[in-house]
Amino acid sequence: MRKELEKLYDPKQVEDRTYQFWQDGGYFKAQVDPNKKPYTIMMPPPNITGQLHMGHALDATFQDVLIRFRRMQGYSALWLPGTDHASIATEAKIVAAMKQEGLSKEDLGRDGFLERAWAWKETYGNRIIEQQKKMGSSCDWDRQRFTLDEGCSKAVREVFVKLYEKGLIYRGERIINWCPDCLTSISDAEVEYEEKDGFFWHIKYPLADGTGYLEVATTRPETMLGDVALAVHPDDERYKDLVGKTAILPLMGREIPIVADTYVEMDFGTGVVKITPAHDPNDFEVGLRHNLPIINTMNPDASLNENAGKYCGLSREEARKQVVSDLEEGGWLLKTEPYKHNVGTCYRCGSVVEPRISKQWFVRMAPLAEPAIEAVRNGDTKFVPQRFDKIYYNWMENIKDWCISRQLWWGHRIPAWYCDDCGELIVSREDPSCCPKCGGTHLTQDPDTLDTWFSSALWPFSTLGWPDKTPEMEYFYPTNTLVTGYDIIFFWVARMIFSGLEHTGKTPFDTVLIHGIVRDAQGRKMSKSLGNGIDPLEIIDQYGADALRFTLATNNSPGNDMRFSDDKVKASRNFANKIWNASRYILMNLPEGDDFDLTLPAELSTEDKWILSQYNRLVAEVTDNLEKFELGVAVSKLYDFIWDVFCDWYIELTKPRLQAGGGTAMGALRVLVYVMSGTLKLLHPFMPFITEEIWQALPHQGESIMIAQWPVWEESLNYAAEEAEFTRVMDAIKAVRNVRTEMNVPPSKKASLFIETKFAETFLASALFFQRLASASTVEVEEHYDMPGAVQVITDSARVFIPMDELIDREKELARLAKEKASCEKDIEFVMKKLSNEGFVAKAPAKVIENEREKLAKAQEKLQKIEQSIAAFSK
Repeated sequence: MRKELEKLYDPKQVEDRTYQFWQDGGYFKAQVDPNKKPYTIMMPPPNITGQLHMGHALDATFQDVLIRFRRMQGYSALWLPGTDHASIATEAKIVAAMKQEGLSKEDLGRDGFLERAWAWKETYGNRIIEQQKKMGSSCDWDRQRFTLDEGCSKAVREVFVKLYEKGLIYRGERIINWCPDCLTSISDAEVEYEEKDGFFWHIKYPLADGTGYLEVATTRPETMLGDVALAVHPDDERYKDLVGKTAILPLMGREIPIVADTYVEMDFGTGVVKITPAHDPNDFEVGLRHNLPIINTMNPDASLNENAGKYCGLSREEARKQVVSDLEEGGWLLKTEPYKHNVGTCYRCGSVVEPRISKQWFVRMAPLAEPAIEAVRNGDTKFVPQRFDKIYYNWMENIKDWCISRQLWWGHRIPAWYCDDCGELIVSREDPSCCPKCGGTHLTQDPDTLDTWFSSALWPFSTLGWPDKTPEMEYFYPTNTLVTGYDIIFFWVARMIFSGLEHTGKTPFDTVLIHGIVRDAQGRKMSKSLGNGIDPLEIIDQYGADALRFTLATNNSPGNDMRFSDDKVKASRNFANKIWNASRYILMNLPEGDDFDLTLPAELSTEDKWILSQYNRLVAEVTDNLEKFELGVAVSKLYDFIWDVFCDWYIELTKPRLQAGGGTAMGALRVLVYVMSGTLKLLHPFMPFITEEIWQALPHQGESIMIAQWPVWEESLNYAAEEAEFTRVMDAIKAVRNVRTEMNVPPSKKASLFIETKFAETFLASALFFQRLASASTVEVEEHYDMPGAVQVITDSARVFIPMDELIDREKELARLAKEKASCEKDIEFVMKKLSNEGFVAKAPAKVIENEREKLAKAQEKLQKIEQSIAAFSK
């Protein structure tokens, strides 16, 4: 029995049921199949702390469109889903929840805390996965992975040990970015810079020999407590004689050397900089070159420690105020000037990041970056749009060693142990039981965990079973398309590329499709502070997942931001209703029974060939657009074809034939079903739910539209000549309708049409269409007409004459025009009085006067047109 469609489309009655149908059918599963080509997308793993937002919805839509497209093309299409443990964010949430109970991490101990963290993950970790299912995401959920699962953890340890053995991972004391709120190191990529108002404080550093002073400008006076030198450029003539001498550090009274270093910019500020190796990365390098001591004046929470003297215990903000006050009181503060500068903040919590000397684990990046740069240069991996490779090159070519250790408990524990007896460092794939150097059994594992991005950098291959040689790894890797936003090119994309090359010898994906961010209707970034965030689940509940997906794909081009508004979703909902109503129209006209012939009839009318040719071209263009990742272009073409060409034209053209019944009706129905079924397949990747529901109701072959064969362009449907021929008729009908609209003639008022054309046979054969679609009472066609006083409608291939009296009542129209003329003259008189008023012109703003002049010009132009119309009717 053929399925019936309800009168109105209700997504709530369709979507959950349809998704369950897909899952029960196993249609999302990808198999290792040597008879098929693989196509693989790895889902960027959302944080287990996450909740679906518009960025996720956009990301999921793009990936699902591509995976459904390739699946229908016959690929073994794997979209592998998963989640990220998100060390900093997850630990922060758990700690905050514990704080409400009066507990701390230390109260529970490491094991107790991790037990609680895993329980938290089980409760909240899959929430975003369930939300993605509401979007229609056709992932292979049986292969779902988690960055802390056993397989990923094995890959992480293997990579750490391999890099350590090659000398590419080392432990050392360096300046790192420290978040005093999260209480952990963070990488350079995790620092976001914000422009903030600040000051340059100019401080006097007296020379130790009493001969004067050096002026130093700083934006962070509290760090001067850890100064160990002043530096000048070796070529700076102003200070050449001072190099090698010493100065007195104000407030602390320490004698510090004056050194020469090319790091100093002679033309910036005073040309003298303070050197604080423990609190500035550039100063740290200067300190190494000049063998300077390192004085750390800050605690992990950014309060000052005992090395800060009397300022010990103050927060950095309190210390700054006190230091400035004491400098002023002591006569060392020369001046203060406002200054805007970029301040680094933690990307997770927004706290100001503190550069801080610390012993951490690092990855030596230069040897890894070089082949990763070459892989993009030689085209092994391409960015779409290509312009984003510049961001990639810029970061990779200027990359610094990557700090990978985090002072957290939730995450991959660093596989390094220290022998308590002899101090030996042991890095091992397996947990060691004794020290290989002294045989001691008192071993302590490094307390730190790895940066979350360390494990997610391995995502494309760790999820397929690497380091083991699995069938999945052999078949699905390298993957094909990575879909992601431009904001994590350096966070994640770059790290996956160099990790894939280093550990598998292959780039992890051939294409990186970059999308923009979803902004609100005013173009603002969605944020909690603005309160302009939109919950995708609320949109789905109100309009359906298809409407949301279609909206996100429409007018979207790779790499560009898009604006989201309710009006756009409503338009998408209306489009879904249009398709639904068109399908119901076809179904209502189908004969009973299940033996409907799905092939095209041997005899085709001109309008049949026209629609089939248009559809055939649509197949070729949409396929090409999807191949080129032009999703927005593809969806716009589908919209135009379905709404304007198929629904508004072809369905209307078939109505006389369907009413006539018999063989001509059946021919029209077979074309209707053929084109509708094919178009539904093209639309399916974008709007999977409604297309499945309609496809199941129409005569069809197969279990589900999502595993139906993707349409292909066919030479036999290339009716270019017939399409051009029928387009002449359509152009004439459109032109007649436009003129009638301009003249306010209602569709119910019929009029005779006299068509002058060289294509008489085509137009005569289409007389019925002019009657139905152009409100023609009769249609006559000749090669030449001479009809003065008639309305003329001109197209490229025809001239249509319409007797004026048949369109309008002359006397009524003259009366209407006279009334409109009087109103227009009144408007002109009112504006002219205003503009002739000297007081108004003298006092009113220039813009107001200009607006009035524009009003006058428009009114005068309107009057001229009305008078021309009156003259034409009076002849």
